[in-house]
Amino acid sequence: QPTTVQEQTIPLAMGSGEAGEAARFIDLMVSSQTGSGKTAAFLLPVLHTLLKQQATAESEERAEHERAVAEATAKGEVLPKRKRKDPTSSRNFKAATPGALILCPTRELAQQVAHDAIGLVQHCRGLRIANVVGGMPYQLQIAKLQNADLVVATPGRLLDLQRSMQIKLDKVQFLVVDEADRMLDLGFADDLAEVNQLTIERKQTMMFSATIAPRIQQLAARVMRQPQKLQIDSPQEKHANIKQVLFWADNPQHKRKLLDHWLRDTTINQAIVFASTQIECDGLANDLQQAGFDAVALHGALNQGLRNRRLMALRNGQVQVLVATDVAARGIDVPTITHVFNYGLPMKAEDYTHRIGRTGRAGRDGLAVTFAEPRDRRKIFDIEAFTRQPFKAEVVPGMEPQQRAPQGGRGDFGGGGGRGREYAPRDRKFAGGGQRSGGSGGGFNAPRDDRGGFEQRRGNEGFAPRKPGFGDFGNRTTTESFAGRHGDSFGQRNDFAPRGDFAARKPAFDKPARPGNGGKVFVPRDAAKKRAFKPGN
Repeated sequence: QPTTVQEQTIPLAMGSGEAGEAARFIDLMVSSQTGSGKTAAFLLPVLHTLLKQQATAESEERAEHERAVAEATAKGEVLPKRKRKDPTSSRNFKAATPGALILCPTRELAQQVAHDAIGLVQHCRGLRIANVVGGMPYQLQIAKLQNADLVVATPGRLLDLQRSMQIKLDKVQFLVVDEADRMLDLGFADDLAEVNQLTIERKQTMMFSATIAPRIQQLAARVMRQPQKLQIDSPQEKHANIKQVLFWADNPQHKRKLLDHWLRDTTINQAIVFASTQIECDGLANDLQQAGFDAVALHGALNQGLRNRRLMALRNGQVQVLVATDVAARGIDVPTITHVFNYGLPMKAEDYTHRIGRTGRAGRDGLAVTFAEPRDRRKIFDIEAFTRQPFKAEVVPGMEPQQRAPQGGRGDFGGGGGRGREYAPRDRKFAGGGQRSGGSGGGFNAPRDDRGGFEQRRGNEGFAPRKPGFGDFGNRTTTESFAGRHGDSFGQRNDFAPRGDFAARKPAFDKPARPGNGGKVFVPRDAAKKRAFKPGN
């Protein structure tokens, strides 16, 4: 049975028009959650149109050949033969001119879409599908591009081949951008703009995304013409067939024990464990292998050949646990995946929905388990706010966390939005009677003589004279200026003279001080050697 997104998208994606007229196509912008059947929603109408065009072209070619044969027979000439060129010969090489182009943000997603497309047309003759992704040999992909009708590609490698004149995009009629939000996250906005200019003569553009955010609408305004929006189901809608549970852990060791406990569940067929970083991914995969699990790692630092082999092993059932980063959060469609474990939480809340979407595909039941430490509470609250549904926290008997589990909202822990704290009401205006702790209040509109904000600073003295030494800055000529500064702590120091009279200072280094007018007098070291100047000498 077709899914909701397929029922609403396919009729609109099909061209409309009367018999004998060119079909008219409309641009579509579709938002649907992961695992809802979006791939078939855009593959079926595109493949149907390509097959129809191919059948029309073949019938016209056949009619032209029959007409040429009839003319040759009437004239008694040699019957013409159809020329079949060897596409592998370098003399017959020509750049690929596909009729449809599908852009995907990641290699795994592009390979999955190409695999699904090949499965849909495996019984149709003459329709060629090529997959162009990075990390694969150029010559192999160039050979696959020959006579390709549909190309599924990542933007980087596609533009590389286009700049080297291995593929021409001016004949593209249908452009599909899958996972447009992820495309922007990976920085492909400029590449999309370039592809848009290269395929400016296309008939239809379809864009699929998990959300129709403002940035997606801005992208659609650049590459689409009056698109029709379809909001099938938002990512905030609950995954009814996926059970989501949360386990709080005290530390990484506790979290590792919880994961080991869950992986030994006999109901697990295959599982994906998501890690936050590539280093964590490799380390966790090695630990699981040493623990006896059939586990492999998958992340962006691996070469494409190794990534393909590990994904193939997962699909063939040779791998039980796939430890991956967010590179595998989209594009993996394996029906036997029953569990998804969020060992490391995603950086963005929307990636959580794509992670758990690896299980429960096509209406099947699935289980998504999330492990979090108290330091991860903000990410948990962000996920709850994005999905609009709270987590159901559970505990494993005998492995209960010792720390108090965060509950409620961010404010309960004093670091989020402040909703859990209760502050005394404050008057944030500069005028009025707001009474602040430690001062007399009054704001800045109070009379200057009545302000007491600094009067109670220390011992009800504030900045009043602490001791007689600072009592009067203008009358420092008294001999008591520094005498009583420290009180009785250091005794009475009467050897200080007023700062203004340098003549009365204590002689330094037993040298006689010259009378002066209040300035310093420096005596040269060789003063005793020089004779004083006397007139007449």
